[in-house]
Amino acid sequence: MPHVSLLSPVGRIMATVATWFRGSRREDVPVSFRITPPDEAKPPVPAAYMPLYTYLDRRYAATVVLTFEQIEALLGFAPPAPALADAAWWTGGGANDRHTAAWTAARRSAAPQLSARIVTFERLP
Repeated sequence: MPHVSLLSPVGRIMATVATWFRGSRREDVPVSFRITPPDEAKPPVPAAYMPLYTYLDRRYAATVVLTFEQIEALLGFAPPAPALADAAWWTGGGANDRHTAAWTAARRSAAPQLSARIVTFERLP
């Protein structure tokens, strides 16, 4: 960019704008605001199943249907063998069924159709 004389009209405008930028800070105004989302309670979902919980929790639809392949893509790993062969794995009820928190914390029930390799998640009232 060519040199601009401060005596020229363009130079005077540039000098005025530069002075304005340098002197525009006031001490009584905070330089930045820290905006953070409100603290939300962490759901009791195992870390491995948190992506599934997040996906289901953020869906507006009352019914969400996912294939086993889609669930695997969300989780980043294949569901355990009982998930593919036993409907009770999805409906829970056992003392060791922490994985069901992924959909129960999202206020949904799970209804697997093992032959079709899909799971229907219905929003609970």
